[in-house]
Amino acid sequence: MTRSSLLLLGCFCALTSFSAQAVDSVSIEGGASFSGDRKTTTMGRIGAQWDWESKWFDTGSWYLGGYWDASVGYWHTDDRDGSSHDLGDFSITPVLRFQSAATSGFVPYVELGIGAHMLTDKTIADDRHFSTNFQFGDHLGAGFRFGDKAQYDLSYRVQHLSNAGIDSPNPGINFNELRFQYHF
Repeated sequence: MTRSSLLLLGCFCALTSFSAQAVDSVSIEGGASFSGDRKTTTMGRIGAQWDWESKWFDTGSWYLGGYWDASVGYWHTDDRDGSSHDLGDFSITPVLRFQSAATSGFVPYVELGIGAHMLTDKTIADDRHFSTNFQFGDHLGAGFRFGDKAQYDLSYRVQHLSNAGIDSPNPGINFNELRFQYHF
């Protein structure tokens, strides 16, 4: 593991070591790459979220809010020759969420996030080499909260990661993701 990966892991551990009351929700997600990739990269993540406690453009039935999402993930690709590649993914992302103001039952939403990711390796396939461990990650998602206190949350996300032209090559990668979140 590189020095920068260890530093990022330490920052993530410090961030998630706040008291249990500070964490508003936890999540688990999984997905796979798409967009004509010759080989599929699978991924999984666990995360913790902190609500911003702010509501903008509140119409009474809908509002714009947001949260911080910190996660740790794992990617895996099998090459055609039988070899495989694995890497870790540490991220922090501010997320804007436009959602129904309902507090129970079916609570739909759409969201957008753009954040920072640190990968533990630059290679995820024999033909996919990132030039930097640092990547930007943006996602667009839609989902709904449900339950008697809207404590459960299920969503679909499309996510793109790339270094935004910081260095070449910049192949980027796209994921389809399913995410389950539990709100305390």
